[in-house]
Amino acid sequence: MKKIVSLIAFLGLTFMLTACGNSSADDKLVMGFVPSQDSENIASSVEPLADRLSEELGIEVEGKVMTNFNSLVEAMGSNQVQIGFIPAFGYVLANEQYDVEVILKSVRNGEGSYKAQYVVREDSGIDSLEDLKGKVWTFADKGSTSGYLFPAKQLMDEFDYDSASDLETDFFSNLIESGGHDTAALSVLNGDADVATTFDDVRENLEEEYPDIKDDLKVIDYTDAIPNDTISVTKELDDDMVKKIKEAFLSFNDDQEMIDIMHEVYTWDAIEEADDSEYEIVKDTYHQFRDIIDEE
Repeated sequence: MKKIVSLIAFLGLTFMLTACGNSSADDKLVMGFVPSQDSENIASSVEPLADRLSEELGIEVEGKVMTNFNSLVEAMGSNQVQIGFIPAFGYVLANEQYDVEVILKSVRNGEGSYKAQYVVREDSGIDSLEDLKGKVWTFADKGSTSGYLFPAKQLMDEFDYDSASDLETDFFSNLIESGGHDTAALSVLNGDADVATTFDDVRENLEEEYPDIKDDLKVIDYTDAIPNDTISVTKELDDDMVKKIKEAFLSFNDDQEMIDIMHEVYTWDAIEEADDSEYEIVKDTYHQFRDIIDEE
């Protein structure tokens, strides 16, 4: 009898501890960001955004800058982060692996999508995609939607390559993973690579330090449109809370202070509703390159 009572007490304690461990999303929401430039600057910039969201939702909201989009995806998968500012490819991974749901996306220059660009030196003599054969290609990393996935798909279709490895070894003479879009562009500027594939237009982020960069680097082509980065939520949030989060963010469109913060962090000009179907093109591209990405 004592053993049964002890077992019941143990199970009760275990249940209580488990319930306490899963209640963080009930009394606090964590909003995760991927660093676009300086992590410390982003962390300080998003504090007013988190505070304002706390007021709108009536619950504490903490802003947290992650090391990269993979760490944000994993944090959302374990429900350590409930609201994620995730780029398109990161969202696809989060959705497929953890049922994370996109609810909103960014608007830049009046558009809900953007393109990847091919950047070369103005004096390189490179004027078209055909001219890239035998050249050195640099990009952020193979998990980058605009840095690698969309350009690689475009070049494979354009020049009839069946695999990305054939494109890399036969079409280009060498590849450099730079770790960032800005560093990829600078590699071309400094003559370490012939072409960089980046988001459009990375040169604007570098103009302050390199005032002549738009004269020194030119864009020779663009990829198909890529849906903009997302505000996504975890499956653990109930429908009522998701609705409140969506309405709160959409209300920021009428608040210049909040839009200024969004612009400072990610150059967002506005926020609009989004759904999963808009990211099918990214899913299709990801599936085509899944083996390469999984090796990274």
